[in-house]
Amino acid sequence: MSLPGIFWIVPVACVITVIFAIFLIRNVMKRPTGTPKMKEIGDIIFQGAWAFLKRQYTTIAIYSLGIAIIIGVLVGALGHTGVDQFGYSDLNVGLRTAIAFLVGAFCSGLAGFIGMYIAVKSNVRCAAAAQKSLKEAVNVALRGGAVSGFLITALSLIGVTVIFFAYGGQDNPHIAPHLIVGFGFGASFVALFAQLGGGIYTKAADVGADLVGKVESGIPEDDPRNPAVIADLVGDNVGDCAGRGADLFESTAAENIGAMILGIFAYLATGNVAWVLFPLCVRGFGMIASIVGLLVVRAKENENAMDALNRGYFVAIALSAVGLAVTVYYMLDNWWLFGAGMVGIAASVVIVFVTQYYTESRYRPVKEIAEASKTGPATNIIMGMSVGMSTTFATALIIGVALLVAYWMGDQSGVLGAGAFGTAVATMGMLMTCPYVLSMDTFGPITDNANGINEMAGAGPEVRKITDRLDAVGNTTKALTKGYAMVSAGLAAFLLFQAYLDRVSLIKFGTEGQYNLVNIAQIEVFVGALLAVMIVYLFSSWAIKAVGKTASKIIEEVRRQFREDPEILNPKDPDNPHKPDYGRAVDITTRAGLREMIAPGLLVVLSPIVIGVVFKYLPLDYDAAMVVAAVLMVGTIGGIMMASFMNNGGGAWDNAKKMIEDGQLKDDKGNVIGKKTDTHAAAVVGDTVGDPLKDTAGPSLHVLVKLLATITLVMCPLFI
Repeated sequence: MSLPGIFWIVPVACVITVIFAIFLIRNVMKRPTGTPKMKEIGDIIFQGAWAFLKRQYTTIAIYSLGIAIIIGVLVGALGHTGVDQFGYSDLNVGLRTAIAFLVGAFCSGLAGFIGMYIAVKSNVRCAAAAQKSLKEAVNVALRGGAVSGFLITALSLIGVTVIFFAYGGQDNPHIAPHLIVGFGFGASFVALFAQLGGGIYTKAADVGADLVGKVESGIPEDDPRNPAVIADLVGDNVGDCAGRGADLFESTAAENIGAMILGIFAYLATGNVAWVLFPLCVRGFGMIASIVGLLVVRAKENENAMDALNRGYFVAIALSAVGLAVTVYYMLDNWWLFGAGMVGIAASVVIVFVTQYYTESRYRPVKEIAEASKTGPATNIIMGMSVGMSTTFATALIIGVALLVAYWMGDQSGVLGAGAFGTAVATMGMLMTCPYVLSMDTFGPITDNANGINEMAGAGPEVRKITDRLDAVGNTTKALTKGYAMVSAGLAAFLLFQAYLDRVSLIKFGTEGQYNLVNIAQIEVFVGALLAVMIVYLFSSWAIKAVGKTASKIIEEVRRQFREDPEILNPKDPDNPHKPDYGRAVDITTRAGLREMIAPGLLVVLSPIVIGVVFKYLPLDYDAAMVVAAVLMVGTIGGIMMASFMNNGGGAWDNAKKMIEDGQLKDDKGNVIGKKTDTHAAAVVGDTVGDPLKDTAGPSLHVLVKLLATITLVMCPLFI
């Protein structure tokens, strides 16, 4: 097989992106770290984050090795893997799948580590930059976030490309995508535990610090007297940076592989290998477009930093559209598919604005939650629940319209089976700006940590004013990324579902496209769909409960320290205050977070396998593969809707609290309602309710959706 000429964009884009990330690292690391006190706090945060990641990834590595052995044995021993007809022994397929799983797991873990390491090194530099100007602080935070954003997406593309060719992709492009599905499964497996464990850690520490510090003791957020404040700042890095880095790594990897599998059908019909390689090339152009978008960001002192970030995003979007047109012209020569890709790009833009509407304090939903806080925490929570649930309408509409239009455009291309491939092109179009969006996401925890460091180091009110503004913007950028990940998961759900059906067709009939009907009227299929929604709710319940249980331990610890040493809060000698035991709070959160992540993680990994095997071996004529297809599709739909509610509702609760803290809420007489009021206390309670939703269960559901797809792709020989 000769590669298309335009395929050069893949290695070139990867090299340029890695070099660009190195440039950003040098640019950020040479910046000043501020006062010795700021550097000391930054070092403590790094040590806590590193200790957690080391223990977390050791646990994940043990489970990954066990799962890899099980995959290799089961897939290799079952026989009839679907590719045995092309000269591959089943044992060989099992071994390759297990190796691909381990490579994907390693790369996903590495992506999470990169995200955490650079963010921790950037936060103290952002805090120091804020002492100069808003412009400098935005520059440091965005470039620090971009290091992980670009390295993670480059690592994903390099990993999929290398393993594709290592597994014979150049000679057998119609077989290699089926051999590398383990790579996506490994990435998803690690991402789930990384996101879940980090999310439990960060929100337990956050809830404990807020309730005892801000509500009970009346001290400011990130006050150095609060024993949980270091654990809270560590949590921003292990949850929002390491967890999200692993999340988006597996998103791009799994969706790339799913799109390549869908391209096989068109490749066999046309003989054009570009259908299989197209997803790789379009992502290469997307990385270049995102680099340019990042470089044009220039914040102004008196503007909302979100406006500056949006300018760079729209430049990246425009260049992505150009790159998509070039790729389609040279590889597929079909403008209907360019239209399908533009549908994905348009969906990414729309979800950005929809998420901003629901989570920014400038708009009605957040203002309504803040107003509801005047009458207490109950009305705050009721209004926040209402806002979160209402967001599902926009989410369903965006995903539904995008899928319908993309499928129709693919169908109009005239190529057999290109309707489903049209949805794959839409997903790839949306993922083109993934490096830039991930940069904005990591911007959030960097600015949050910078705010905390300045508070703990005793920076003046003017500096805190800058980092407070950036912290509020960071809340929005984190919400945007969750919305982006959620909609991309929705678009990818259909392509991964189609990829599962194609893989079942290959195993059952020796060719793709034959197994294309899932009949919900069959009793076993209906029950499978019912169980799928149950998995989503039970997983969410366990994740939220884990935060509650861990937060309770932190609350008890902070109260104990305040009770046993009153001079922590009220020092007799202000020049020599008693210091809280930060390490104790960090250790409690670490141990509890790692322990609590196991059960919900294994629930997702084992449930589809157990359901498929049970229905296969029941003494009735059930189609187990169809039952698992129902689990995959309905579980995906339920997961996306639940994630929409949790992510946007939690983000709205958070910014309603910040709106009050910034003095933007007034009473009936026009007086400002601020901190240390009953209204503020009610908003803090609402924020703590939203915390495990938006930063633990919600983001973990994105991974759950794709893990359901990758695990069923890998293990489908079990069900047939």
